[in-house]
Amino acid sequence: MESSDHFKTDSSQQPAAPGRFFHVDDIKPVEYVAGLSFRPVLGEQTLTNFVHYEPNTEAPLHNHVEEQVVVVLEGELEFEIDGEIRTMRPGDVAVIPPWVPHRARTYDGTCTQIDFFNPPRNNLVEYARTARDAVGEIAGS
Repeated sequence: MESSDHFKTDSSQQPAAPGRFFHVDDIKPVEYVAGLSFRPVLGEQTLTNFVHYEPNTEAPLHNHVEEQVVVVLEGELEFEIDGEIRTMRPGDVAVIPPWVPHRARTYDGTCTQIDFFNPPRNNLVEYARTARDAVGEIAGS
């Protein structure tokens, strides 16, 4: 593939929405489990979730319709996908297809990861919209 194929511009298409910049710390975190905070960012077709685990915190076994990709940034955690358990560290990636059961937990240390959901994770969409609007007000001030 040529770089011109990858970096081409199609001027016949209209943007779906304006782009935007902000800092992840501007998003107020939400906790569904004590010690596990989410900062979701909603795009047009994808949701990105900045996740932080305190020590000895667990995301219980669950599944969902959305595909999820997990990237560990800092620390480590034990991650289970459909019964297979691995210790994940910075740079490790997990791909979770729809409806595959998975869970995660930290032990003595913290962990920070990014989750990508496609389509956007249904239960985070409204919170992410509210956070996006609040961040927009901060960025506009």
